[in-house]
Amino acid sequence: MGTFLGHIVPGLLLILLGIWHAFSTNKSYNLKGPKNFTSKIWYPFNSKHKQKELIFIFLFSLLSVLMLLLDFPLLNFSFQLINFEHATMFFHLAIFALFTLFADLNPSSNSLSKFSSILGASFFGQQLFLLRFHSADHIGLEGHYHWLLQLIVFVSFSSALTATACPASFPAALILSISVLFQGCWFMNMGFNLWFPKFAPKACRSEKYMFGKVTCETHGAELRAKAVANLQFSWILSGILVITGLICLSLDRKCNLRGQSTDYEQLHSSRVGDGVQITIVTEEPKPAYP
Repeated sequence: MGTFLGHIVPGLLLILLGIWHAFSTNKSYNLKGPKNFTSKIWYPFNSKHKQKELIFIFLFSLLSVLMLLLDFPLLNFSFQLINFEHATMFFHLAIFALFTLFADLNPSSNSLSKFSSILGASFFGQQLFLLRFHSADHIGLEGHYHWLLQLIVFVSFSSALTATACPASFPAALILSISVLFQGCWFMNMGFNLWFPKFAPKACRSEKYMFGKVTCETHGAELRAKAVANLQFSWILSGILVITGLICLSLDRKCNLRGQSTDYEQLHSSRVGDGVQITIVTEEPKPAYP
């Protein structure tokens, strides 16, 4: 992961997963309502290829482990400790995807289905653990970016634990989706600011193929670069919250329109002798989605 593409590609995957889960969580909440809502650690795309998300995560994780062990693009077996640490993160993600796939293929196993939620929380816990006790000495500006990343992963870990213990909690499920999306955006932001020379902060330069990639000319320049990173953190979070809010508004509006179209009173009249008998039939609103 210590390359530009090593941050951009996983970041893009996390962004897609975060948006998909934020949309699906809101849709499920509008469909089932507060009383019947149950959070999920994954959501099927469609009835024909419902496990596509899990299969993609599993294959991507295995490919990432292989590329890290082969030290791509050098293509030789690497015994660098940092590569093993990054590969271990993807290995835990592969374990989660594999057993969750088995649980979906064997719906009679309730214990395995619950265990997959624990595996999801365990992945974020291992990610936080390995980032916190990283063998690479992340110092200076790079260390600050990684420290902010740990804050996001901590939120993912906490919300995943809460969603596992309280599956009916809509806020926990939505926060988990937001934090996954935030992780993806921050990975991409790190890739550009730490590994792309043109995006290096003012009075700082990017050192390729070296840890401690960004070095600043003065202490003041480093402080300014860290302050800019803090602003980026806040601005990215603001953008994610706006996107999530728009998703909520869109689905709520669609739900309300569907409900209004079905919530009506139908009058049936039939003549009985000289009078008219009026029967009022009220239909309950149907879910927003079939």
